[in-house]
Formats: sequence, structure tokens, C-alpha cells
Amino acid sequence: MTKRTRPTAPSPAAHKGTVHKLFPGTWDPTTSAGEPARDQSYIRKVKPRSPNQERLMEAIARHSLIVASGPAGTGKTYLAISAAVEAMESGKVERIILSRPAIGAGESLGFLPGDLMEKMAPYLRPLYDCLGDRLGGKRLKQAMADGDIEIAPVGFMRGRTLNNAFVVIDEAQNCTYAQLKMLLTRLGWHSTMVITGDPEQTDLLPGMSGLAEVTRRLSALPDIGIVHLEERDIVRHPMVGAMLTVL
Repeated sequence: MTKRTRPTAPSPAAHKGTVHKLFPGTWDPTTSAGEPARDQSYIRKVKPRSPNQERLMEAIARHSLIVASGPAGTGKTYLAISAAVEAMESGKVERIILSRPAIGAGESLGFLPGDLMEKMAPYLRPLYDCLGDRLGGKRLKQAMADGDIEIAPVGFMRGRTLNNAFVVIDEAQNCTYAQLKMLLTRLGWHSTMVITGDPEQTDLLPGMSGLAEVTRRLSALPDIGIVHLEERDIVRHPMVGAMLTVL
């Protein structure tokens, strides 16, 4: 009897460059413009990929309160969390606090099993993903166990004063005006707060989202950074930008 040989799986390198054949040579999620491809695990310094992203990073460096609005895929949350990680690692802040409303696309917490935090897990998953990409799974778990990183729903923020912290409020288009006012007044000493959202994609009833009105009112204050990102700033797959022009 002849010995069967096990088929050899093709190496990952064999598929390099074949994932995005629709747009050959134009987009790679692991590279910045003008830089050679690098392994994602070694990317630790995030760089802006458009003028508006650069404005957002500059605003975060200069201001204590920043509002970043724009369509999905423009890097609002990722850049804010990256800045938070860098601030904590450099000793500028002692902790990172991330929050988002418990509102989904037409769904409610009631249909999910488990206790409150288990119900909240799917809503907070995008924040875990961004943190895991910047810190790695082990460091993220340790930082959360030590209390250096806290992820909480918006409803848990009332009554707190957030000192010496980097605060990111994600999906702010699903917050009412009253909720955003409450969140803004949580800002304490030696802290930075970044509010991100897309006013065009709210899951609330018409007229309930407070992001656009809060942004309009805050724009009158010179010490607050207001950055509007556009479809040209989208850094996900190029089809995302193309679809948003027709949807």
C-alpha cells in the first residue's frame, strides 16, 4: 500500500494581493500612504490617511473637548482610541473611559440573554476590537482588570466626574440632547473627551438625536475642536465610500 501524502495548504503569501482584486494596488488596511506593507502586529503608531484625519489628530492634541462627526469608516473611533492609548502609555492620563449608548439598529436589550453587562457586550464590541488592535488581547484584559481601561454604557456615566482620563463617547448620534449635555459635564481636570458620531445614521426617532444641535452650539466656543470628516476620508474598503454615495 502506498503512503498517502497530505495536501499542502498554500501559504498566506500565495494569496497576498488577491483579496482586493476590484481595486488592485490602491488599498491595504495594514499600510499608510507611501509606506511598505508591514505586519499588523507591529503597527503601533497610527498615522492620518487624509487631511481631515490629520485635523482630527491635531485637534485631539490641542483641545480638551473634541467633536468628530462624519460617515462610517472615516476612522473617527479608531483615531480617538489610538490617541487615548498613546496618552495613557505616555503618562498624560491615568485611565481610558469609553462609552456608547445601548441602542442598536432596530433592536433592544431585552431580546439578548444574560445579565446587564452580558446584554451590553454586543454594543460595546466595536470598542473592544479597536482596543485589542492597539494593545493586544493580553494587555487589554490586564488593563481592564486593573481598572486602567473602563468600557461602560452611557447610562452609567451620570453623576461622575472624570478626572485625569481620556474619555471617548462613541456613536453619539444615538444620544439625545439631554444625554450629551450630561456627558459633556462629566469632563474633569486634566482630561480629554472625544465625541464621535454620524448625524446621518441615528437609530433614534426623527428629531431625537442631539449630536447635530450640540455640535452647532459648541462650534461657537474657540477652545473646542470641531472636526467634520467626509466620504473622501473613508479608509475601509473602497466599496464603502462608493456605496455611501448612492445609499
